[in-house]
Amino acid sequence: MLTPPTDPSTTSSSPAAGSVSPSRRTVLGVMAATAATVPGLLAVGSPASAKPAADPLPGGGDLGPNVIVFDPSTPGIQAKLDEIFKQQESAQFGSGRYAFLFKPGTYNGLNAQLGFYTSIAGLGLSPDDTSINGDVTVDAGWFNGNATQNFWRSAENLALTPVNGTNRWAVAQAAPFRRMHVRGGLNLAPDGYGWASGGYIADSRIDGTVGPYSQQQWYTRDSSVGGWTNAVWNMVFSGVEGAPTQSFPDPPYTTLNTTPVSREKPFLYLDGADYKVFLPEKRTDARGTTWGSGTPRGTSLALTQFYVAKPGVTAATLNAALDQGLNLLLTPGIYHLDAALEVNRANAVVLGLGYATLIPDNGVTALKAADVDGVRLAGFLIDAGAVNSQTLLEVGPSGASADHSANPITVQDVFVRIGGAGPGKATTSIVVNSRHTIIDHTWVWRADHGDGVGWETNRADYGARVNGDDVLATGLFVEHFNKYDVYWAGQRGRTIFFQNEKAYDAPNQAAVQDGNVKGFAAYKVADSVTTHEGWGLGSYCNYTSDNTIRQDHGFAAPNTSGVKFHDLLVVSLGGQGQYEHVINGIGAATSGTSTVPSTVVSYP
Repeated sequence: MLTPPTDPSTTSSSPAAGSVSPSRRTVLGVMAATAATVPGLLAVGSPASAKPAADPLPGGGDLGPNVIVFDPSTPGIQAKLDEIFKQQESAQFGSGRYAFLFKPGTYNGLNAQLGFYTSIAGLGLSPDDTSINGDVTVDAGWFNGNATQNFWRSAENLALTPVNGTNRWAVAQAAPFRRMHVRGGLNLAPDGYGWASGGYIADSRIDGTVGPYSQQQWYTRDSSVGGWTNAVWNMVFSGVEGAPTQSFPDPPYTTLNTTPVSREKPFLYLDGADYKVFLPEKRTDARGTTWGSGTPRGTSLALTQFYVAKPGVTAATLNAALDQGLNLLLTPGIYHLDAALEVNRANAVVLGLGYATLIPDNGVTALKAADVDGVRLAGFLIDAGAVNSQTLLEVGPSGASADHSANPITVQDVFVRIGGAGPGKATTSIVVNSRHTIIDHTWVWRADHGDGVGWETNRADYGARVNGDDVLATGLFVEHFNKYDVYWAGQRGRTIFFQNEKAYDAPNQAAVQDGNVKGFAAYKVADSVTTHEGWGLGSYCNYTSDNTIRQDHGFAAPNTSGVKFHDLLVVSLGGQGQYEHVINGIGAATSGTSTVPSTVVSYP
């Protein structure tokens, strides 16, 4: 993502051949596991002379070489942090993947600078269990002070006391700040207040003031802040104590008192000497952090209930582990898949560490979740392969209709990339068919820079297609797709915060013509939908290949009272293409090169 500068001073305060079907494989997996664990018991229907079932896969084990664990007595912590940062600082499309984990305790004098594909996290149940007297820093020196490409890094579950009173977290997309306690302020801009375009905070407490400065947009959920200094284009808050009051478009604050439904991301922690994964419970009408008044509410799974995956493992082994009843913990690295991972069991967890990356080969789907309760997918990157995949992530099969309101499927910090690290193609990146799914922070990105980039080279027509009813998206970032970035056909869908750029590389107007409509909408609600609602949605155009391209609108929706939008904006970045309207035929056109948003406060 590249955007023009903003002056802070002017801003206001399918299975593989020969494999069994998923349902049969599940049955066989249970039988095999049972036969292997109960002496003398044979699988049902097996003659006594049959070969014994394969040994079940083990749960637990070490976390691999790229998970680096510290305790307060570990020597050379700063040197190790610096070593990995030097390697990862500018390795935007490199293969390195790392997770730093800090055991509970107090650490003094650290500055953990985070580069690409680097995660840092505490191992307590509460952020306050792991205190760093120092900083966790993201800046943009590697890119001449421009923070708009500071992707793919994260901080979770730590308490920070910044050295100078304010921690710098100058990030762009796919860089979550979760379950953090900052005992001071938080600066979201790079040194020198250069370009910045992020970002996401959840379940965090910032005692001091958050200064976004040059950040063009930001979403903060279920948190607490001591103050917020300014806004550029689109600052959205839901369930945030201390958030600015609703005032869009001047200043452009969109503030919801609560988040309708939320369930925090699973996380690894230590219970004594034993690793476990905590599964936070669902909240409705949530406000503030989950941990501020003591131990968070939820359940725990021992690490022995996870297959701890290492790069090089096959899709067949990962599916066997799932079918056996294990969850998946993906340690940092790159995983090539010749078949889809199939998550068929209710309440299964697939959790990545250190931006573990799934690459589907030969046109397969990377991961398919069945239409079952409580699946949790979190913390990994899907990178499209060179052979076109029809989909990269499928949540529920086509026609899924089960009610998951009591125990939804959650997709959290799951990021998708098409191109950039090399040619990649996918007709649709994410398809959500299951009802009540919560998409909590995703960046779905057809690359506009890097290797393998071109209008047909990394072809990807749709970013996200939502067919299921009652789906909620909190923090939806989708950019640069050849057709619709988001196409929403389910009933009663809701989105809180949407950030989009249209594809930079559209060669001409005809390439983006949607029937009689000029340009595919960034966010399209299907004509059949009667109920839908969105808050704080923005779309930007930057047609660098042909700056005469015009979009009839950024947003398209049925004109009916049940379809409502609040606080919409479109922006032409430096006059590289223009919007005629904001939504349908409503809202003023963008014009000129001044990069001034056109806004609509309420639709219809």
